[in-house]
Amino acid sequence: MSGISSAVAPRRGFRGLWQFGKHLVTSSPSRFAIVIFASLILVFTALLALPIASASRTVTPLADALFTAVSTICVTGLATVDMATHWSPFGHVVIFIGVNIGGMGVLTLASVMGLVISKRLGLRAKLIAAGDTNPLRAHGGPVNEGQTVRLGEVGQLLTTVALSTLLIEAVVAILLYPGLVMAGIDPLVALWEAPYYAAMSFTNTGFSPNAGGVGVFADDYFVLSVLMVSVFLGSIGFPVIYTLAKHHWHINRWSLHTKLTLITTVLLFFAGAVVFLILEYDNPGTFGSMDAVDTTFQAFFLSAMTRSGGFSVVDIGELNGSSLVAGSMLMFVGGGSASTAGGIKVTTLAVLAIAVWSEAKGRQSVEAFGRRIPSDVQRVALSVVAWGATIVALSTIVIAQITKADISHVLFDVISAFGTVGLSTGLTGELPDSASYVMAATIFMGRVGTVTLAAAVAATSRTQLYSLPVERPIVG
Repeated sequence: MSGISSAVAPRRGFRGLWQFGKHLVTSSPSRFAIVIFASLILVFTALLALPIASASRTVTPLADALFTAVSTICVTGLATVDMATHWSPFGHVVIFIGVNIGGMGVLTLASVMGLVISKRLGLRAKLIAAGDTNPLRAHGGPVNEGQTVRLGEVGQLLTTVALSTLLIEAVVAILLYPGLVMAGIDPLVALWEAPYYAAMSFTNTGFSPNAGGVGVFADDYFVLSVLMVSVFLGSIGFPVIYTLAKHHWHINRWSLHTKLTLITTVLLFFAGAVVFLILEYDNPGTFGSMDAVDTTFQAFFLSAMTRSGGFSVVDIGELNGSSLVAGSMLMFVGGGSASTAGGIKVTTLAVLAIAVWSEAKGRQSVEAFGRRIPSDVQRVALSVVAWGATIVALSTIVIAQITKADISHVLFDVISAFGTVGLSTGLTGELPDSASYVMAATIFMGRVGTVTLAAAVAATSRTQLYSLPVERPIVG
């Protein structure tokens, strides 16, 4: 009897764990997504801590292994070790796999895991996946299906995520290969570095497998242009890619989300380039030694990378203070929703800008392209900015207190972490363990998303069945 009991106990324990997983999927998609990302980080921390993962065949310290795992799964690109020399081929493969997994997105990844547990893509699983295309779904309640991707199209969206990732990275790798070979990289080595750079650019991570990073391609406009295009495609978001694949250039059929994302992205790209050109053209440490053509091109490259790309040709630590502020603003905004980029997202900025403009014009509703933007979207946009600013402020204060470093450098690296950008003034590589843990937490919160975090906390809140009397406080 004792033998039978001992055999039944593991089965019951496994079944209980399985039921708990199913309950977690159906009860709180946002919290499930956070659990999945946290679990992946722990797994990759263990893998990167193995002696086989380091070039010296020694155990990587926990702080460095954890930070690299967070930066990998959250597709950030910041590092506390020299990425080109510290990791062995096994370590680089682990990182390569990690960025592609993390690049799929929090709720998209959760939907895939939920599909494995639930054995089908039911309504709940579709809501999980759709949460990556519209964070309002994570809060529950009515959602306008025309905003991004309809629930009936979620399966097609997941297919688009997988196929677009594989296809775009493959094409980018093919385009990069001859450029790397002509840059003097061994043809066999380039067979590995081309797909590595393709993954790091499309996922907006910014890790480089070679010493010197993309600085060795400073004069190669072709390689840098391919990287910029790859970063752009990764930053606009999978719902936009899905819309473009489905409707091509029939602009009238594009969703409001697609229009706002593309317009805001292009505007910030050109505005950022102009700002960097004005602020850095006479800086001998960055653009000052370049001719007009190089200066203009590098200004556009820097503008693209501050949106979330993370690659850098110039030394970020040599930028003027004014440029660091401008770069911090671009990094805080980030890329498109449900993309491999971070930040508060360009649609958040667009919605707030349209709301401010509508208020200034005295309009009763917020409208764009013949569509009305509901008040709940505006509230979420305000919440995202408020949460993001709070996270950045607290992290900056703590790290500045620990390191006593220049506040402009601390703020830049913290926003880079929150926006999962990967650019650094050099501060991150010199952080003590305590500060690196704070920076890792900032990366995690930036990638998981302020809306997802808020929804996870709000999942336990109770519905209020009454409303209180109205009283208007003085604002402004």
